[in-house]
Amino acid sequence: MEHKKKKFKFMNSIFWVSFSVIFLFALWGAIAPDILAKQATVIYNFIAGTFGWFYLVFVLFIIIFNFYLAFSKYGKIRLGGDDAKPKYRLFTWVAMLFSCGFGVSIVFWGVAEPMTHFGTPPPFDNIEAGTPEAAREAMWTAFFNNGIHQWASFTFVGLAISYFLYRQEERSLISDTMNSVIGETGKKPLRNTIDIIAVIATVMGVATTLGLSVLQINGGLQTVFDAPSATSTQIMIVAAMFLFFMVSTLSGLDRGIKYLSNVNLGLALILMITVLIIGPTGFILETITMGIGDYLQNFFQASLRLDQYTEGTWVQEWPIYYWAWTIAWAPFVGMFVARISKGRTVREFVLGVMVSPPLIGIIWIGIFGGTAVNLDLFHGTDIAAMVAEDETTALFMMLENIPLGTILSILSICLLFTFLVTSADSATFVLGMMTSKGDTDPSVVVKVIWGTLIASLAVVLIISAGLEGLQTASLIGALPFSIVLFIACISLLKSIRQDYREARQKAEEERQRQIREQIENNNTG
Repeated sequence: MEHKKKKFKFMNSIFWVSFSVIFLFALWGAIAPDILAKQATVIYNFIAGTFGWFYLVFVLFIIIFNFYLAFSKYGKIRLGGDDAKPKYRLFTWVAMLFSCGFGVSIVFWGVAEPMTHFGTPPPFDNIEAGTPEAAREAMWTAFFNNGIHQWASFTFVGLAISYFLYRQEERSLISDTMNSVIGETGKKPLRNTIDIIAVIATVMGVATTLGLSVLQINGGLQTVFDAPSATSTQIMIVAAMFLFFMVSTLSGLDRGIKYLSNVNLGLALILMITVLIIGPTGFILETITMGIGDYLQNFFQASLRLDQYTEGTWVQEWPIYYWAWTIAWAPFVGMFVARISKGRTVREFVLGVMVSPPLIGIIWIGIFGGTAVNLDLFHGTDIAAMVAEDETTALFMMLENIPLGTILSILSICLLFTFLVTSADSATFVLGMMTSKGDTDPSVVVKVIWGTLIASLAVVLIISAGLEGLQTASLIGALPFSIVLFIACISLLKSIRQDYREARQKAEEERQRQIREQIENNNTG
């Protein structure tokens, strides 16, 4: 009987409502792709134009909040108890963070973004395209867009879930991170609504990432093997991904995802080191150094930068899109990060999650994007123009122009595919938890259901609305969930403060007890 209860634990309102909403959305795209594409454009422009400022302010607030917790007196709190030890060694932990988070994004945009900015500079400083000034602006802008802002929401959601899961012994649900505000019991409709919003936001964010991966893998296959860039090819890639991540899912967290994550980071390091050595090494290292300096110097100004006076769309097409994407992905990445981070302190958690993966990403962009910039500036290539025509082939166009380009392109395709499988595997695991009342070991049935649905949604979005449809999906999912996260901030801070006061009080009571015992022993003696 217990096994039966376990098996069908996902049969609840959170599962059925969120599944139905997403299924109907996917069905709409399959039946009327032209209408979905048109509506995607309208919705994207409305949300980005009306609420873009909110995304910028909110993500900066989350960054400050995370660092406050890390460097305050609460930073020494250990997730899982004072004697808890981390389950995974540092390399594996960082590898799993990078793989489940934005490894796919970095590979996709590592060349495409700086070369886009190089060919069409941001409209703030009247910089001429294709010049050294444009190159410098392009690199630090790409560093900024792929820096700690991207990981701020992941970090907060992961920390909140970790704290309530390991310190308060709550379930690994988004609604349980708000217990200090909405109460631990009652208000079931409100709690279910919060979890449903989290599930829908997660699926939208995951579908976006899977869609981008499929488009870029197709671009790589087209460049290296002259495969057609067509819907049929993309569906075949999704089918292969589905098969592999099902095998990984059946292997479990400590085998499938763990090993895939180590392979991902290992492949990424091999590619980075190889391109650094055979590419313009000195130029790359100087680009990274100067880019980080410019990034830090412009950090706060760029965090709240808008282009309303020129009625431009650059901000909504880049940082606003990125921040919305990360907010939509935050339930998934945060819940997965919480699952693998027991035993780490609050300070270690924040610095590890919000700094390590972005630093790897910045180095990746510096190496690959810097090499592409060098080729255009000093070797007569025109990668920026090719990227403007097709962003999905950016990485492979750059690799074609350096030694070992074909071998490195094949390795890159393999890296993209393993990232794709790992992201899908992690997503189905987390969605299974979210729709199974926080069960940390969801059934295979529910993981297969979610895996099938997000793969189908990614295909529908690619076919119906392309990249813009994927971006719109993230914006739709992120807007309501950002409100949920703000309430969770209040709840987490309130709970940590209360627990800290209680711990101090107990420590003081213990100290007074020991003093009394010492006095009594002295009197007796």
